[in-house]
Amino acid sequence: MTNKRKKISKTVSLLMLTAGILLSSCSKKEDVFVDRKVSFNSDWSFHLNDSIADKDTIGATTKWRTLNVPHDWSIEGKFDEKSPAGYGGGSLNGGLGWYKKTFKVNAEDSTKVTSITFDGVYKNSEVWINGHYLGKRPNGYIGFQYEISKYLNYGDKNNEIIVKVDNSKQPNSRWYSGSGIFRNVWIETTDKLHVAQWGTYITTPKVTAEKASVNFETTIQNQNSESKKATITTTIFKEDTKVTSVTQNIIIGANANQTIKQLSEVENPVLWSVEKPELYTAVTEISLDDKIIDQYKTNFGIRDFKFDVNKGFILNGKQVKIKGVCMHHDLGPLGSAINTRAIERQLEILKGMGVNGIRTSHNPPAPELLELCDKMGFIVMDEAFDMWKQSKTKYDYGNDWDKWHKKDLVDQLLRDRNHPSVFMWSIGNEIPQQWDESGVTIAKELAVITRQYDKTRPVTAAMNPPVNMNIDAVTLQFEQKNVQFNPIAKSGALDLIGYNYAHQTYQYHQKNFPGVPFIATETTSGLETRGYYDAVSDTIKKWPVRWDLKFTEGNPGNTVSAYDQVQAPWGSTHEATWKVIKKYDFLSGMYIWTGFDYIGEPTPYEWPSVSSYFGIVDLAGFPKDVYYMYQSEWTDKTVLHIFPHWNWKTGQTVDVWAYYNNADEVELFLNGKSVGIRSKKGDDLHVMWKVPFQPGTLKAVSRKNGKTVLETEIKTAGNPSNLKLTADRSTIKADANDLSFVTVDILDDKGTLAPNANNEIQFSLKGNGKIVGVCSGDPVSHESYKGTKHTALNGKCLVIIQSSNKTGRLELTAKANGLKEAAIVITAE
Repeated sequence: MTNKRKKISKTVSLLMLTAGILLSSCSKKEDVFVDRKVSFNSDWSFHLNDSIADKDTIGATTKWRTLNVPHDWSIEGKFDEKSPAGYGGGSLNGGLGWYKKTFKVNAEDSTKVTSITFDGVYKNSEVWINGHYLGKRPNGYIGFQYEISKYLNYGDKNNEIIVKVDNSKQPNSRWYSGSGIFRNVWIETTDKLHVAQWGTYITTPKVTAEKASVNFETTIQNQNSESKKATITTTIFKEDTKVTSVTQNIIIGANANQTIKQLSEVENPVLWSVEKPELYTAVTEISLDDKIIDQYKTNFGIRDFKFDVNKGFILNGKQVKIKGVCMHHDLGPLGSAINTRAIERQLEILKGMGVNGIRTSHNPPAPELLELCDKMGFIVMDEAFDMWKQSKTKYDYGNDWDKWHKKDLVDQLLRDRNHPSVFMWSIGNEIPQQWDESGVTIAKELAVITRQYDKTRPVTAAMNPPVNMNIDAVTLQFEQKNVQFNPIAKSGALDLIGYNYAHQTYQYHQKNFPGVPFIATETTSGLETRGYYDAVSDTIKKWPVRWDLKFTEGNPGNTVSAYDQVQAPWGSTHEATWKVIKKYDFLSGMYIWTGFDYIGEPTPYEWPSVSSYFGIVDLAGFPKDVYYMYQSEWTDKTVLHIFPHWNWKTGQTVDVWAYYNNADEVELFLNGKSVGIRSKKGDDLHVMWKVPFQPGTLKAVSRKNGKTVLETEIKTAGNPSNLKLTADRSTIKADANDLSFVTVDILDDKGTLAPNANNEIQFSLKGNGKIVGVCSGDPVSHESYKGTKHTALNGKCLVIIQSSNKTGRLELTAKANGLKEAAIVITAE
């Protein structure tokens, strides 16, 4: 064994010993909770089968490389027009990969229970420990656990775990999935008497400002060969302060599971809301002979909510409009490999826009997403499936449905049901069987399963749409009663009717589905390329004209105007749907397709496009202009955003838009001369001027009651000459995980952004860290996200820096031909 491998094994052994030591009671503020699980992410060996000779085996001659998980091998590959994943899968290849890891376990742990937990492996994972086969999980998105105690070697002898990941049969997804152990891995060590995995269920059935009832259902697992008499104490904390506790004595049989119920109350509860997402922590302790042998921590929130047929979504007695977005799981240039800081950055950007809701389209999310939504205040629609028994792509989950759907759904419910951010369960997205009785049977089955494990949240499904009609003749059809309803929507299986698109029908919801509340599960599908603008903005375009027709006419380079004027044929512009949602109280809210661009599904284009155009924010995390429309509508921030850029041909007429709020009017000036005053009329969400281009400065001034509220301006840029680097965080943790996202702007010699600059930029980094991602947000770029150079899109580019486990300075330098280089220092602490 190498010295490095010995060091790794020693580290794992120490971590497992720490997790397995006797814990002191958490009955005092100063007591420290020690988690019984520890990270198992570091120092795996990886091999990707790259030839027919590999087949599906490994051996003594197999070549391995060392890496940490989470890991996505697909994002490391080259874009390939002939990829079996297709352009829908981002034109990045899957394949068959192997992971293995060697570790030691302390002899003292031989009397304990050791398990390994995978939060997600895409897909068809199989696991062996010391040659013993543990099992297979086809679904890449749900976590799973294997107990490995009886197969372990204890003391000085090594253990080897092997994971086979088979993502070779493609297409198996309609978007980019990624490949590999792409979520976190944990080793968990417990006493033989312990709280089971996902073993707590906390509900708050009665909530007032004065008092909240808190109910605990806890599943205790006894793996001893004799019965045990134990004491179960559950203590509620608010931050570091004990709130209350409840104790119960039990007798549990040998090799048995027992679920106990405990009731408690919290006086003057601090309620969870999207504005103030207050959290409590429940610590469950199991004691034998006054000695604590197990502790299990569960975060939860106290809140009261309902979906009302007339008032929409009510949270803690207050009407709240759900202003949500749909999100796929990839993290742009990082691929599908989960990173907590990367998810947090996405949520911060969305919060800045006014978003208060996330839909986990179309699969169970990483646990870290829900934990962040708990802490940051989002209304989550937790979705289970993109298909049921009938497949959408040749090798997708439909092939595994019969054997696995119940197990996967139950595991998702058990895992996620304590999260206060989760407010509804979605059992499916645009299911092909929604229009026949077989779909009704499955919907009822899934709803029964869901309510068996959680009766506190409504069940919905994202249907396209629940009302089938010619949406261009909605009123006429309703008058003629020529309406076909989705059988699932009328089956009674759903507590919420979920609409995908068809915003023209929303106003008729109460007539069509009396007594059943509304949620717009997916809306809009507006299309935009950041920083690109058509000459004329006041015409609505549908691309493609029809879904079954290829898009052939239009713009060089597969670009879409960033004015809110282009939509998919089944969707709408951003403004159109929001106008309807905001108008009616009974419309609970919406989840827009999508918050961020994502890899794959480059509608309306095919190759060479490899990522989507639907996002309000591009793949690099740079907002498109419509971001500011939502910010002006969804936040209290004072907004005045004008666009497009101001680099055009002299005399060319340019449509200038302004999004604004907290004002009565906006006046536009070109080189100091007024172009005119505009005010929003009726339900307008923007104002517009047609301005003949002259180089110089375009300035907007918003006013209220004649007084200036805000001023903003854009200038004609000269030739690109400089680079500017701006880090979202100049200090990061030296933990080998934390990230700094550095924006690269191309400027002229006066500091104005060069909006048409597409220079190739080269990056280098000094210090103990690494460049882990580069991106411009260009859906047509085939440059590697894992390289050290990238071509900017319309003046902007992104580079992502990751720390090591060493402190110190990280100095990033950016260079480009003809431009002055720039550098920035990031400190790892």
